[in-house]
Amino acid sequence: MIFSLKQSNVTIPVFSSKIIDHRRNHPEQFSVLPPLSNPKASKISIVSNSKPLHVSSIQTFRSLRTLLYAGQSPKSSVACNAYEADRSDAEVVGDKIEAARRVKIGVYFATWWFLNVIFNIYNKKVLNAFPYPWLTSTLSLAAGSAIMLISWATKVAEAPNTDLDFWKSLFPVALAHTIGHVAATVSMSKVAVSFTHIIKSGEPAFSVLVSRFILGETFPLPVYLSLIPIIGGCGLSALTELNFNMTGFMGAMISNLAFVFRNIFSKRGMKGKSVSGMNYYACLSLLSLLILTPFAIAVEGPKMWAAGWQNAISEIGPNFIWWVAAQSIFYHLYNQVSYMSLDEISPLTFSVGNTMKRISVIVSSIIIFHTPVQPVNALGAAIAILGTFLYSQAKQ
Repeated sequence: MIFSLKQSNVTIPVFSSKIIDHRRNHPEQFSVLPPLSNPKASKISIVSNSKPLHVSSIQTFRSLRTLLYAGQSPKSSVACNAYEADRSDAEVVGDKIEAARRVKIGVYFATWWFLNVIFNIYNKKVLNAFPYPWLTSTLSLAAGSAIMLISWATKVAEAPNTDLDFWKSLFPVALAHTIGHVAATVSMSKVAVSFTHIIKSGEPAFSVLVSRFILGETFPLPVYLSLIPIIGGCGLSALTELNFNMTGFMGAMISNLAFVFRNIFSKRGMKGKSVSGMNYYACLSLLSLLILTPFAIAVEGPKMWAAGWQNAISEIGPNFIWWVAAQSIFYHLYNQVSYMSLDEISPLTFSVGNTMKRISVIVSSIIIFHTPVQPVNALGAAIAILGTFLYSQAKQ
């Protein structure tokens, strides 16, 4: 029998059941396909619809009869194999999306660390010439609030959809944020930037202790063990710090405690709220500014600010105005980017990123301000930061 096949469209002929086989004495010998009762057919072929099928080979009846007379058993007249592509279109698109997301997170992290380093440098310059941390903290929050209000008014950024319940839940977060922000600024006005951030690397220890003794939470043993290098490293750095100041040390410690409560209140208050990270921090800045302004006026006051401002201008010159503007703007930008990155990553990744941020700030501040560091002090800083990293891993 002779039949033709078109390469573009393969058809398998269906034989009519009316064909009579005259070789009834040896039905199995001339059967085109093996009988269903063949005991040797132990393999079961399963066709999956997850991949398209294509016909790989078709044997003609002439080739079949040649195999039969030669004593060979044909395996199949039609072979259908799954078309195996290296990757489906959906997988390729998914990989591209994941790669773009990783690049986006990398850009967030690099921008976050860079802006934080710039803020700390200009913040320390301002505080050296203008030792009024309450006003400096207020200006930082005011600059961020003004940036976001202008962005919302000009439609550059979409304004958040908030209600009274949102602001009620945000108030304890803003209060803790205000205390932590002012305390850290007070610390940096008294001691080196590197020392402040070494002490602030002990924040995980405060987090565990507050959660354990106030909230009643328990943690695995590795979490508690990770606190040993954190506390030991911070203590070693404090004992060997050449420019140690108790006010600066206590400011960093209070900042740690305040930010721990800020994180706790944030987790409780923001459940079910659909506000982006950028707008969330903007609202946090606005409310913190309202809380801080009357206290800044009461503690320092306009008379002290005016005298200090004139003194700084006379010593530094017009560049001092640029320093104040830079530290205020960069403070808002680095916090805003950190909250935006938190939308894209897990808390564990954020914690690791925060640890790496402190390393970049410590190293850059030591280089720029020529901070004298003893080997023992550097060892304590390294131990504390290593403990922070181990804490993030054990917490997971």
